[in-house]
Amino acid sequence: MLTAGPTYEPIDPVRFIGNHSTGKMGFALAEAFADAGADVTLVSGPVNLKTLHPQIHTVSVMTADEMFAEVQQYAAEANIWVFAAAVADYKPKQAAATKIKKDSDSFSIELVKNVDIAATLGKQKKPGQFAVGFALETNNELAHAQQKLQKKNLDMVILNSLQDAGAGFKHDTNKISIVERDKITNFELKAKTAVAQDIVRTIIERMYA
Repeated sequence: MLTAGPTYEPIDPVRFIGNHSTGKMGFALAEAFADAGADVTLVSGPVNLKTLHPQIHTVSVMTADEMFAEVQQYAAEANIWVFAAAVADYKPKQAAATKIKKDSDSFSIELVKNVDIAATLGKQKKPGQFAVGFALETNNELAHAQQKLQKKNLDMVILNSLQDAGAGFKHDTNKISIVERDKITNFELKAKTAVAQDIVRTIIERMYA
Protein backbone atom coordinates (compact mmCIF):
# COMPACT_ATOMS: atom_id res chain seq x y z
CA MET A 1 0.00 0.00 0.00
CA LEU A 2 1.46 3.29 -1.09
CA THR A 3 0.37 6.94 -0.86
CA ALA A 4 1.43 9.62 -3.32
CA GLY A 5 0.92 13.22 -4.33
CA PRO A 6 -0.43 16.17 -2.35
CA THR A 7 -3.73 16.64 -0.59
CA TYR A 8 -5.94 19.65 -1.25
CA GLU A 9 -7.87 21.05 1.71
CA PRO A 10 -10.80 23.22 0.56
CA ILE A 11 -11.22 26.81 1.71
CA ASP A 12 -14.30 27.36 -0.45
CA PRO A 13 -15.60 25.77 -3.68
CA VAL A 14 -12.77 27.31 -5.77
CA ARG A 15 -9.78 27.63 -3.40
CA PHE A 16 -7.73 25.19 -1.38
CA ILE A 17 -4.64 24.74 0.77
CA GLY A 18 -2.11 22.47 -0.93
CA ASN A 19 1.56 22.02 -1.75
CA HIS A 20 3.90 21.53 -4.71
CA SER A 21 4.02 17.72 -4.70
CA THR A 22 3.67 16.24 -8.19
CA GLY A 23 3.38 12.60 -7.10
CA LYS A 24 6.29 11.58 -9.35
CA MET A 25 8.22 9.84 -6.57
CA GLY A 26 5.19 7.94 -5.34
CA PHE A 27 4.18 6.78 -8.81
CA ALA A 28 7.76 5.73 -9.58
CA LEU A 29 7.75 3.67 -6.38
CA ALA A 30 4.43 2.06 -7.25
CA GLU A 31 5.79 0.96 -10.64
CA ALA A 32 9.08 -0.24 -9.13
CA PHE A 33 7.19 -2.38 -6.60
CA ALA A 34 4.92 -3.75 -9.32
CA ASP A 35 7.91 -4.54 -11.55
CA ALA A 36 9.37 -6.47 -8.60
CA GLY A 37 6.22 -8.60 -8.48
CA ALA A 38 4.12 -6.82 -5.86
CA ASP A 39 0.39 -6.16 -6.06
CA VAL A 40 0.19 -2.45 -5.30
CA THR A 41 -2.64 -0.30 -3.99
CA LEU A 42 -1.74 3.30 -4.80
CA VAL A 43 -3.77 5.93 -2.94
CA SER A 44 -3.06 9.20 -4.71
CA GLY A 45 -3.96 12.81 -4.14
CA PRO A 46 -4.67 15.12 -7.12
CA VAL A 47 -1.87 14.68 -9.69
CA ASN A 48 -1.42 14.78 -13.46
CA LEU A 49 -0.04 11.25 -13.59
CA LYS A 50 -1.37 7.85 -14.56
CA THR A 51 -0.03 4.32 -14.46
CA LEU A 52 -1.24 1.49 -16.67
CA HIS A 53 0.66 -1.23 -14.85
CA PRO A 54 -1.74 -4.17 -14.41
CA GLN A 55 -0.53 -4.85 -10.86
CA ILE A 56 -1.27 -1.33 -9.62
CA HIS A 57 -4.74 -0.48 -8.32
CA THR A 58 -5.05 3.31 -8.11
CA VAL A 59 -7.46 5.06 -5.76
CA SER A 60 -7.86 8.82 -6.28
CA VAL A 61 -8.58 11.14 -3.36
CA MET A 62 -8.52 14.87 -2.70
CA THR A 63 -8.21 15.59 1.03
CA ALA A 64 -6.22 14.14 3.91
CA ASP A 65 -9.42 12.77 5.46
CA GLU A 66 -10.26 10.97 2.21
CA MET A 67 -6.73 9.54 1.98
CA PHE A 68 -6.90 8.31 5.58
CA ALA A 69 -10.27 6.65 4.98
CA GLU A 70 -8.89 4.77 1.98
CA VAL A 71 -5.63 3.60 3.55
CA GLN A 72 -7.53 2.31 6.56
CA GLN A 73 -9.38 -0.03 4.20
CA TYR A 74 -6.19 -1.54 2.78
CA ALA A 75 -3.62 -1.30 5.58
CA ALA A 76 -4.46 -4.48 7.47
CA GLU A 77 -3.91 -6.71 4.43
CA ALA A 78 -0.75 -5.00 3.14
CA ASN A 79 2.66 -6.23 4.25
CA ILE A 80 4.45 -3.03 3.17
CA TRP A 81 3.24 0.50 3.81
CA VAL A 82 4.95 3.39 2.03
CA PHE A 83 3.78 6.89 2.96
CA ALA A 84 5.14 8.98 0.08
CA ALA A 85 2.27 11.49 -0.07
CA ALA A 86 2.80 15.09 1.00
CA VAL A 87 -0.28 15.27 3.21
CA ALA A 88 -1.31 18.75 4.32
CA ASP A 89 -0.64 19.18 8.03
CA TYR A 90 -3.60 21.52 8.50
CA LYS A 91 -7.01 22.17 6.97
CA PRO A 92 -9.56 24.98 7.33
CA LYS A 93 -11.78 24.33 10.33
CA GLN A 94 -14.78 24.91 8.10
CA ALA A 95 -14.87 25.34 4.33
CA ALA A 96 -17.17 28.06 3.03
CA ALA A 97 -20.18 26.82 1.07
CA THR A 98 -19.88 29.64 -1.49
CA LYS A 99 -16.93 31.53 -2.96
CA ILE A 100 -15.43 33.95 -0.44
CA LYS A 101 -15.51 37.53 -1.76
CA LYS A 102 -12.69 40.03 -1.27
CA ASP A 103 -14.72 42.47 0.79
CA SER A 104 -11.98 43.51 3.25
CA ASP A 105 -8.27 44.28 3.27
CA SER A 106 -7.44 41.30 5.48
CA PHE A 107 -8.80 37.80 5.83
CA SER A 108 -8.19 35.06 8.38
CA ILE A 109 -8.76 31.32 8.20
CA GLU A 110 -8.82 29.14 11.31
CA LEU A 111 -6.86 25.96 10.67
CA VAL A 112 -7.03 22.66 12.51
CA LYS A 113 -4.65 19.71 12.39
CA ASN A 114 -5.20 16.92 9.91
CA VAL A 115 -4.89 13.32 11.01
CA ASP A 116 -1.29 12.06 10.92
CA ILE A 117 -1.86 9.03 8.70
CA ALA A 118 1.53 7.37 9.22
CA ALA A 119 1.53 7.88 12.99
CA THR A 120 -2.04 6.63 13.39
CA LEU A 121 -1.42 3.49 11.36
CA GLY A 122 1.91 3.02 13.14
CA LYS A 123 -0.04 2.30 16.33
CA GLN A 124 -1.89 -0.49 14.49
CA LYS A 125 1.14 -2.07 12.80
CA LYS A 126 1.37 -5.82 13.26
CA PRO A 127 4.48 -8.04 13.36
CA GLY A 128 5.65 -8.70 9.82
CA GLN A 129 4.41 -5.39 8.45
CA PHE A 130 7.05 -2.94 7.22
CA ALA A 131 6.37 0.82 7.29
CA VAL A 132 8.27 3.47 5.35
CA GLY A 133 7.86 7.23 5.68
CA PHE A 134 9.26 10.21 3.82
CA ALA A 135 10.84 13.34 5.29
CA LEU A 136 11.32 16.41 3.12
CA GLU A 137 13.25 18.85 5.29
CA THR A 138 14.86 22.29 5.08
CA ASN A 139 16.99 22.18 8.24
CA ASN A 140 18.16 19.69 10.91
CA GLU A 141 17.31 17.04 8.35
CA LEU A 142 18.74 13.93 10.00
CA ALA A 143 17.43 14.79 13.48
CA HIS A 144 13.93 15.29 12.11
CA ALA A 145 14.04 12.04 10.15
CA GLN A 146 15.22 10.05 13.17
CA GLN A 147 12.51 11.63 15.31
CA LYS A 148 9.89 10.66 12.72
CA LEU A 149 11.24 7.10 12.64
CA GLN A 150 10.65 6.67 16.38
CA LYS A 151 7.50 8.74 16.80
CA LYS A 152 5.56 7.08 13.98
CA ASN A 153 6.79 3.52 14.53
CA LEU A 154 8.40 3.38 11.09
CA ASP A 155 11.03 0.89 9.98
CA MET A 156 12.63 3.29 7.50
CA VAL A 157 12.51 6.97 6.57
CA ILE A 158 13.42 8.28 3.12
CA LEU A 159 15.06 11.65 3.75
CA ASN A 160 15.53 14.36 1.18
CA SER A 161 16.41 18.01 1.63
CA LEU A 162 15.28 21.09 -0.24
CA GLN A 163 18.85 22.33 0.19
CA ASP A 164 20.04 19.72 -2.34
CA ALA A 165 19.81 20.92 -5.93
CA GLY A 166 17.54 18.70 -8.00
CA ALA A 167 15.78 17.15 -5.00
CA GLY A 168 12.24 17.50 -3.72
CA PHE A 169 9.13 18.73 -5.52
CA LYS A 170 8.86 19.56 -9.24
CA HIS A 171 11.99 17.64 -10.25
CA ASP A 172 12.45 14.42 -12.20
CA THR A 173 15.46 13.70 -9.97
CA ASN A 174 15.92 13.16 -6.26
CA LYS A 175 18.77 12.79 -3.77
CA ILE A 176 17.94 10.67 -0.74
CA SER A 177 19.28 9.10 2.40
CA ILE A 178 17.63 5.97 3.80
CA VAL A 179 17.45 6.34 7.57
CA GLU A 180 16.99 3.23 9.71
CA ARG A 181 17.32 2.68 13.43
CA ASP A 182 20.84 1.28 13.15
CA LYS A 183 22.19 2.78 9.92
CA ILE A 184 22.04 5.58 7.37
CA THR A 185 22.62 4.96 3.67
CA ASN A 186 23.31 7.94 1.39
CA PHE A 187 22.65 7.97 -2.36
CA GLU A 188 23.72 10.30 -5.14
CA LEU A 189 21.35 12.45 -7.19
CA LYS A 190 19.44 10.18 -9.58
CA ALA A 191 16.31 10.06 -11.71
CA LYS A 192 13.29 9.37 -9.54
CA THR A 193 12.77 6.07 -11.36
CA ALA A 194 16.26 4.97 -10.29
CA VAL A 195 15.70 6.27 -6.76
CA ALA A 196 12.52 4.21 -6.58
CA GLN A 197 14.44 1.08 -7.57
CA ASP A 198 17.03 1.77 -4.84
CA ILE A 199 14.28 2.14 -2.23
CA VAL A 200 12.38 -0.98 -3.31
CA ARG A 201 15.58 -3.03 -3.43
CA THR A 202 16.50 -1.92 0.10
CA ILE A 203 13.04 -2.69 1.49
CA ILE A 204 13.08 -6.17 -0.04
CA GLU A 205 16.54 -6.80 1.38
CA ARG A 206 15.42 -5.79 4.87
CA MET A 207 12.26 -7.86 4.74
CA TYR A 208 13.48 -11.02 3.07
CA ALA A 209 17.24 -11.23 3.53
